[in-house]
Amino acid sequence: MDNKNINVLEVKGLSKQYKKGVYASQGVTFNVRKGEIFALIGPNGAGKTTTIRMISTLLKATEGDAIVDGHSILTEPEKVRQCITYLPDEAGAYKTMTGTRYLEFMAGIYANDANQIKEFVERASEISELGDRLKDKIGSYSRGMIRKLLLARAMMPKPALAILDEPTSGLDIINALDIRRMIKKLSSQGMSFLLSSHNMLEIEYVSDRVGIIAKGHLLEVGTAEELKDKYGTRNLEEVFEKVVLSR
Repeated sequence: MDNKNINVLEVKGLSKQYKKGVYASQGVTFNVRKGEIFALIGPNGAGKTTTIRMISTLLKATEGDAIVDGHSILTEPEKVRQCITYLPDEAGAYKTMTGTRYLEFMAGIYANDANQIKEFVERASEISELGDRLKDKIGSYSRGMIRKLLLARAMMPKPALAILDEPTSGLDIINALDIRRMIKKLSSQGMSFLLSSHNMLEIEYVSDRVGIIAKGHLLEVGTAEELKDKYGTRNLEEVFEKVVLSR
């Protein structure tokens, strides 16, 4: 079987109701294949963060389910947490640690023994592309360097699914391009990503498929090219505008 046809994530009618008749997210259904970068986009308050947090087991779903690498977020949340990593926009690192010490500390949480810690740190060091700067304290890093370190930390255990919220938020163009290339490289190695971003240029460049959510409902799913053709637009920003304003 072609690995590209294997679903790492299956989201089935996922909903979050905060009070009777008031849903932050309702009936959301999509899948993420092995090695795929799937972007979930929508305006503020659309339900994308709620959906991501339910999949990450940080919020309990009211209805529906999501299956991550064969495990239900409802009945097997611990197993789900073992096969995902979630990197929120506001994530930070310990500034008094060196980059290497931070990776060793985090590897100690993920790994089962000393050999695996060594393996994880070596993998993260390579992914980060920070070289000798890993010997320096994180407090001396730029925002872009910290983001590379955090992405490397998230990917060191080779999760079945990496969930990234605004992965390049606040970065300059060069560092944002570096992060996007890192994500695409990891995807080409078989890693799967669910990401959220307000940057439509980024989404168009990095994602294989896009889901557009508004007012809690997933309205469209497809490649950027498919969606541009369907709505007769020049770019994904214009697709986004047409879809969202149609609600």
